[in-house]
Amino acid sequence: MNRKEVIDWQEAGVVSTGKSPFCKLRSVPIRAVKIKSGFWQPRIEINKSQSLMDMFDLLQERGAIDNFRIAAGKKKGKHGGFLGSDSDLYKWIEAVAFALQSENIPKLSKILEKTVDEVIEAQQNDGYLVTDFIFGKRVKERLQDLGRNHEFYCAGHLIQAAVAHYRATGSSRLLDVARHFADYLVATFGPGRRQGHSGHPELEMAMVELYRTTGDTRYLDFAGYLLAGLNFAFLKYLSGHAVRVAYMCSGVADYYAETGDKKMLETLKRLWEDMTSSKIYITGGIGSRYEGETFGEPFELPNMRAYTETCAAIGNIFWNWRMLQLNGKTCFADLMETILYNGFLSGVSLDGLKYFYRNPLASSGIMVHQPYYEPDGMKYSYKEPPSGSTAARQRWHGCYCCPPNAARMLASLPGYFYSISDEGVWIHLYDNSQLDWHLDNGKKISLIQQTHYPWEGTVDITVLPEEEMEFSLFLRIPNWCRQASIYLNGIRVSQIPSPGSYLKLKRRWEKGDTVHLEMEMPVVLFECDPQVRENLSSVAIQRGPLVYCLESIDNPDVSIPDLQLLINSQNPGQNFTLEFRSDFLGGVSILRGKGVLFSTHWKRPLYQPMKKQSVSTKEVQVTAIPYYAWANRGASQMEVWLPWHASTKTL
Repeated sequence: MNRKEVIDWQEAGVVSTGKSPFCKLRSVPIRAVKIKSGFWQPRIEINKSQSLMDMFDLLQERGAIDNFRIAAGKKKGKHGGFLGSDSDLYKWIEAVAFALQSENIPKLSKILEKTVDEVIEAQQNDGYLVTDFIFGKRVKERLQDLGRNHEFYCAGHLIQAAVAHYRATGSSRLLDVARHFADYLVATFGPGRRQGHSGHPELEMAMVELYRTTGDTRYLDFAGYLLAGLNFAFLKYLSGHAVRVAYMCSGVADYYAETGDKKMLETLKRLWEDMTSSKIYITGGIGSRYEGETFGEPFELPNMRAYTETCAAIGNIFWNWRMLQLNGKTCFADLMETILYNGFLSGVSLDGLKYFYRNPLASSGIMVHQPYYEPDGMKYSYKEPPSGSTAARQRWHGCYCCPPNAARMLASLPGYFYSISDEGVWIHLYDNSQLDWHLDNGKKISLIQQTHYPWEGTVDITVLPEEEMEFSLFLRIPNWCRQASIYLNGIRVSQIPSPGSYLKLKRRWEKGDTVHLEMEMPVVLFECDPQVRENLSSVAIQRGPLVYCLESIDNPDVSIPDLQLLINSQNPGQNFTLEFRSDFLGGVSILRGKGVLFSTHWKRPLYQPMKKQSVSTKEVQVTAIPYYAWANRGASQMEVWLPWHASTKTL
């Protein structure tokens, strides 16, 4: 059996690319990065102290853990939860393992190990482990309908949870369970054996990560077999279920990183261009259709009926992170940042206890519970809500995929801030943080970030190498930043930073060297491609990486759909004033501007001959908040894209 050299469990990142031959960048372990007081630290802390424990309680109440006890013969009962609910527990295990890679949390560690015991005891002698098909009325359906039954999907999440647990503890006890199941699948399916491919991609990237962790090439070969069955190299356009597409592309990027399959890389590039050119929201959300949670046609991007599942946003982060590791191109880091601050973060309430399944860009304020799933957990159907309504954030969803997915994203976030390459250190994300790691030559290095990002565009970086040495520091200049300045030890650098690029600072660094980055952060109004008919004559408000929205609770006595922004056509963003409020929505910068309410003096029929209409206008002050923070204060109207009324007068 051929094997590759593997990375020590304490040195592996979220995606372990340290020995991937076709990756330009190498991830650093979560434990090497400390996120300090700033934007992300409170969210990571709430995730560890509240979200994970609340999820564990819910998974117990709803039967997800009992399923393993019943499968082990320790308890009697019926299968609880939605089809594939094993994966919800596995994502929770992975999230806790990521959290433990950052710090020792005795309470979580104790619960985690007891939960791992439950999983170990449920595994069958042959290695199979999907509880829905171990007991009850579905036993005879085992591995009979891979397109719908989520067995490969559950296997993938088990593997990822096991790898994360191994990297947190150094113990292989859950990893051994995952390998036993993986070996069973490898022996059952493949060339010359049974043919079978997953209806919900996930196992592909899990098998590659298992290969990276163990060095066993059978797992990499099996990932290639699964991807060949999807006929991936010949796909041209994005279609289908948004989460599945994002997970599939993540798996392909992982496979390419190890094999260098150029056809797959070219397909990845085409699909990424197809998505970003016509099938993605300004928030980074993907999946515009209710039916099938799918991508729509090009430029089919409705606002009120946007599906934009939280899991799809997370899958899109996975995909872009892997593409970034392949080639170090800023476009992937930029999109990853957009999703993190907008399309992903809107899926989690400020208290960390409630979640959106879908994340629309407009709402009538009618709050309903979505999506609806049939109670037996075997079938599901979409019951579309009233037009303009949205799903209220909930503690529990019939399909519980999004909450533990959000938890593992937040727990693993420190691992996305930095990368290492042959040339030096890359900084992808900005927030108060400290990197303690080493370069390829083994020499230790620390970087300390101090900033008020994303509310301000100034970042101070202190460089602390173990000894004086030469390497390059790569600073991401976001694509939203039109103008930036760099100062090295107080002296302005002559290089002109270019938006959407990494600025390379190569020098012989000494302990205590400082880099000061200033990024201008004006309010910018974005127009949409006119082929997105719903957004004609409308604008979205953005400042830095944050997309803003108008929510009715901040604009009383104003019907949001009847409101038009009043802006200066010569300089559209200049008429907004900025105010940071530390006591509001967890601390946010709000924007204040002016708008116009239009009303008619007569009730018009649905259709009538065109004639002059008597219209009155009323000028009002409007307040915009970051999109991610909406719906934390009850039912509200909300819009991201607002009609605008150009005015050349000074406001």
